[in-house]
Amino acid sequence: MTATATLGTLAGWTALLAACGLCYLLKLAGYLAPSSWLEQPRVMRIAGLVTVALLSALVAVQSFATGHRLTLDARMAALAVAAILLWRRAPFIVVVVAGAVVAAGLRAVTG
Repeated sequence: MTATATLGTLAGWTALLAACGLCYLLKLAGYLAPSSWLEQPRVMRIAGLVTVALLSALVAVQSFATGHRLTLDARMAALAVAAILLWRRAPFIVVVVAGAVVAAGLRAVTG
């Protein structure tokens, strides 16, 4: 192993350990936050909105992106079917299975 490879590995491990430490400190800060702060209506409303925003962003990225490109394929139709079923208050397992069937069917037809 060369000196450059060793330094690169050391830098990688240092970054990993620093990220682990920061995550631990962030979680500890959550536990140490006074409950009076967390029970405020504004904080509770913001926490709920952040959760919805993060989940929406995850769904959008996983449904419409491939790498760095926008892709419209069977995932879009499956998401549309799932959204309609959720709007109609279908059971969650029905939503998941219907979305999977639609995506599989479209992929089988389009190749």
